[in-house]
Amino acid sequence: VQLQASGGGLVQAGGSQRLSCAASGRTFSSYVMGWFRQAPGKEREFVAAISQSGGRTYHVDSMRGRFTISRDNAKNMVYLQMNSLKPDDTAAYYCAGKRFGSLSSGSAYEYWGQGTQVTVSS
Repeated sequence: VQLQASGGGLVQAGGSQRLSCAASGRTFSSYVMGWFRQAPGKEREFVAAISQSGGRTYHVDSMRGRFTISRDNAKNMVYLQMNSLKPDDTAAYYCAGKRFGSLSSGSAYEYWGQGTQVTVSS
């Protein structure tokens, strides 16, 4: 599966941004999908994941309540709604997919999209 993330940009602190990830291929619904982020000089950070059907989600504690992952299998899309953004949320955001593994684990992701930059100004 090929992934392409979009929707990044410049947003003021306290604002919202919705990221999208378009997937190619007929087997999109077979993949657990996740979002990650990487800020300059920092390691990549797991953000959220969603099950193949979309019925189950997982959000990292520090972002739970502000970020929401969702997917639309009919459109081969996965989304990350980000609210109450903070300057610390500034990072390149990546979508990724894996066929197996736990939602709560950021490991075993096989497919990655290019990053989309989110910059939160104070």
